[in-house]
Amino acid sequence: MIEPCPLCQFTTTTPFFSDNRRDYLRCPQCKLIFVSRDDLLSQKEEKARYDLHENSPEDEGYRQFLKLFLEPFIQRIGPPPVEGLDFGSGPGPVLAMILEKQGYGMTLYDPYYAPDKSPLQCTYDFVTCTETIEHFNSPDKDWRLLISLLKPGAWLGIMTQLVEDPKEFPGMHYITDRTHVSFFSRQTFQYLADRDDLHLEIEADNLIFFKSKH
Repeated sequence: MIEPCPLCQFTTTTPFFSDNRRDYLRCPQCKLIFVSRDDLLSQKEEKARYDLHENSPEDEGYRQFLKLFLEPFIQRIGPPPVEGLDFGSGPGPVLAMILEKQGYGMTLYDPYYAPDKSPLQCTYDFVTCTETIEHFNSPDKDWRLLISLLKPGAWLGIMTQLVEDPKEFPGMHYITDRTHVSFFSRQTFQYLADRDDLHLEIEADNLIFFKSKH
């Protein structure tokens, strides 16, 4: 079973791990771990699982979770007025609501819940992508779209659980969600920063910030 890497297109990936539901491969070039294309959910199955998410603005635990991302991100983007896009905003765009209350201009895009693609024709002072990039079935296409949305000097904030040690991957809770199909490491994000000439800052094992240089 050999599949090209869905992020960097390297042709010779290697089997990495299998459980009773899916096969995972790893790219030797960008270090992405990804689910075999044969094991991806259909769009209908994917949407049904997303509909079960309960990320409500009234959920204080979820707001505190987002605060871990927002505090270091706001330090980088500075005070309003600046305009941002929440990419993969989901059924309850809590992050965008919090930022709007603080005076930031926010636009939403989500392929299922905010599918209007006109916001993707614009560029922004910042883009947020929280708990979303691990869902990318076509990470190369989606990544290139993400960075195309950045103005020169703009920040991209990502929240996703990094694979810190490949040996610990089989025990990651992250892989139990079948909509999680792309698993990134520090090496993966460094590869993208080098390839696409972006400034990279990794704040924690789930907080990743890129700054556009151009």
